[in-house]
Amino acid sequence: EVQLVESGGGLVEPGGSLRLSCVASGFTFSSYYLYWVRQAPGKGLEWVSRISPGGSRTAYADSVKGRFTISRDNDKNTVYLQMNSLKPEDTAVYYCSTDPAAEPAGQGTQVTVSS
Repeated sequence: EVQLVESGGGLVEPGGSLRLSCVASGFTFSSYYLYWVRQAPGKGLEWVSRISPGGSRTAYADSVKGRFTISRDNDKNTVYLQMNSLKPEDTAVYYCSTDPAAEPAGQGTQVTVSS
């Protein structure tokens, strides 16, 4: 059974930073692309970032490029999202996923950016 457990969210002021983590189990973590997606209140899922199985290739949505950094530790079955210069429009529930088109498997972690 695939399990993805996100953590690290919270309330932060605009311009602040957070680091999200996602611990995975139930599949061969090091063989998969991993994605971060988010869902803002009243909106659909938005793809945020992806990382290749070995970690050498990454991609970002235009809305977060230059502010967010995705990384992974295959020894720990964990993917990270470092979020800097946060904006109110980054407020959302963040999920990690092996398929950005599918319904998220985990519970997500809430990120709220507000003064």
